[in-house]
Amino acid sequence: MAQASKDLYGILGVSKTADQKELKKAYRRLARKYHPDLHPGEKKAAMEKKFQELNDAYEVLGDEGNRKKYDQYGSNWKDAEAYERARQQSGGAYPGGQPHPGFSQGQGDFNDMFENMFTGGGQQGRGPFRGFAMAGADLETDLPISLREAFTGTSRTLSLPDSTGQSRQIEVRIPAGVHNGERLRVKGKGSPGRGGGPPGDLFFHVHIAPHPVFHRKGSDIVVTLPVWPWEAVLGTEVQVPTLSGPVLLKIPPNSQPQQRMRLKGKGLPQRRGGHGDQFVVLTIVTPKENSPEDHHLYEQLANTDHPDPRSSLLHEAIHD
Repeated sequence: MAQASKDLYGILGVSKTADQKELKKAYRRLARKYHPDLHPGEKKAAMEKKFQELNDAYEVLGDEGNRKKYDQYGSNWKDAEAYERARQQSGGAYPGGQPHPGFSQGQGDFNDMFENMFTGGGQQGRGPFRGFAMAGADLETDLPISLREAFTGTSRTLSLPDSTGQSRQIEVRIPAGVHNGERLRVKGKGSPGRGGGPPGDLFFHVHIAPHPVFHRKGSDIVVTLPVWPWEAVLGTEVQVPTLSGPVLLKIPPNSQPQQRMRLKGKGLPQRRGGHGDQFVVLTIVTPKENSPEDHHLYEQLANTDHPDPRSSLLHEAIHD
């Protein structure tokens, strides 16, 4: 039995009369809303699934040729197209001389239809359309990479089964700046076609492993930098790691905890050109152990008059 098909227009939240400009605008808006990198934690898996649905829908509707076929045949437009090619090659005849009942509305059970069409109802090679070309199936796989590989771009050799059950090696290229959960296509590297038909495509989903130092936010990178109290008070210059190598960063005097500083262009590559930024977030740490000299200096600071840092906190707690 055929599974219920998804409405690609509904996924993008547009009407069937929407033009290409409206489709692109809707896709970009929803892609920003559901991008997995913006939803860490428990929601991430659900957002990856939603983001993939958006990509799949726009891949069809964003192409005018594919959109026309989808509007005519629905979610089985690829199978319907292959069926029509086979019919035309046979001189315009349908199996049995009549249109297939599942094809009359463009939404029938194409699995059963093609099984009968190409195998003759169970007799391999004896159907009325034996020998006609049929496109191969698309293949999908997951591809884990590191954040540094997402920064530089990389390649992978995938081992995929062929029509004889043996494995074949496919080299795929992952572009710099790829997003976590992004779906990439290698045309013509899917399953081989039947009867000389074209092969399907290979789709792979990129999964970027978390990094212990660099945390991705879109095209930007966030790094937490520990500093000593005296470095925060007096100011200093320290080395900060970036994906392209360490750089010197000037810590201004009287810096505060959670203060953010930007290293322009030290983030990930962007598809439109350029790079994102790296943001450095200060965290002030204290020594686990102090020498007698250190302890004496802290005592001197404690005996010096300073404003009470808790005064505003206590005031707001009493007069809320």
